Amino acid sequence: MSTRGTVLVTDGEERTALAAVRSLGRAGHRVYVCAASGRSLAAASRYCHAGAKTPNPLREPEQYRKAIAGLLRHWNIQVLLPVSEQSLRALLPARFELSGVRVPFPSPEVFASVSDKEQLLQRCARFDLAVPPQHALRSPTQFGDVEALLSFPIVIKPTRSVVTTRTGAIKTGVTYAADIAELRRRLAELPVAAYPVLLQERIVGPGHGIFLLIWDGELVAAFAHRRLREKPPAGGVSVYSESTPADPVLVDRALRLLQDFGWRGVAMLEFKTDLKTGQPYLMEVNGRLWGSLQLAVDAGVDFPALLVGCALGERSAHSGYRVGVRNRWWWGDVDHLLARLRCTAGDLKLPPGAPSRWEVLRDFVRLWRPGDRNEVLRLSDPWPFIRETIDWFRCT
Repeated sequence: MSTRGTVLVTDGEERTALAAVRSLGRAGHRVYVCAASGRSLAAASRYCHAGAKTPNPLREPEQYRKAIAGLLRHWNIQVLLPVSEQSLRALLPARFELSGVRVPFPSPEVFASVSDKEQLLQRCARFDLAVPPQHALRSPTQFGDVEALLSFPIVIKPTRSVVTTRTGAIKTGVTYAADIAELRRRLAELPVAAYPVLLQERIVGPGHGIFLLIWDGELVAAFAHRRLREKPPAGGVSVYSESTPADPVLVDRALRLLQDFGWRGVAMLEFKTDLKTGQPYLMEVNGRLWGSLQLAVDAGVDFPALLVGCALGERSAHSGYRVGVRNRWWWGDVDHLLARLRCTAGDLKLPPGAPSRWEVLRDFVRLWRPGDRNEVLRLSDPWPFIRETIDWFRCT
């Protein structure tokens, strides 16, 4: 097969990057990988032509940009595919398009707007998308203004996933508080740069995602899945998930929301459906390729190939995918099991009705059922799983 294009995939240590490399290699592209780690998962793939080590985009964004610019020239790259939020934040302002490299994402201003959870959720009402009841703290001193209005348990969510402090950029995360004392303690642990912070009512129910590719204002592809198990168990990255029918109403509302921002490229919209009311609530939007990307590819929506095709002017129509395909990240699922066995439900902040330890163990030892795929282990491309296994034991 002749080479269709040269693509540089960043963040090779991420499973998302591995899924993208495999997808693009099978589609006939010449794929290169870079990572801040010297032993990246995606670089171990048979579909990676060459790899390189770069500075860390979170801690050294300027040096990272310069290193990427050098790789683009050295490898004659046509399409740059940043994978993580920190890479996108570092690379989008560089405007590599001016030198002829295609970066299939929106402007840095649009990306920053969608990544700001407060600004995003404020627009949702215009598109009939429900969001959890919440209060925004713009600084630690405003806590007294909302203290009497809170209902517990509370989800503590900084509006930005990456913030800049005096010592450099850091990643923020979601935490939980069962009462006022724990909330005060959690807020005291946050740097001032993490504000504004959203205090959201906790929605108890299954998590599911809507995934879209938008190009020139039009929907190119849509996909949906539900999360079966996560890491950490109370809510985080999916370790076991299943493709589901995409709700056309949610897809339409999500599309109109992103079009309102002027979005271009891929995006994941994370929802939780309230067990009591059946109401789906939008939790956040990630304007990048997502952790369970391999599931979408296995089900029949090859987002990386479609995205790079759009960037190269080869846009093609897409229709349908297989429902009931399941994706299991083996070592992530092991981590989920160990957390459940070692910690109490209270320690893990599990919601009411969470499976018992026995149920979790029973489900885990059912190693395979029809429709299951192993996310990293592929017999035609085994080395990434071998590398991940060695790294897992080194860190355990």
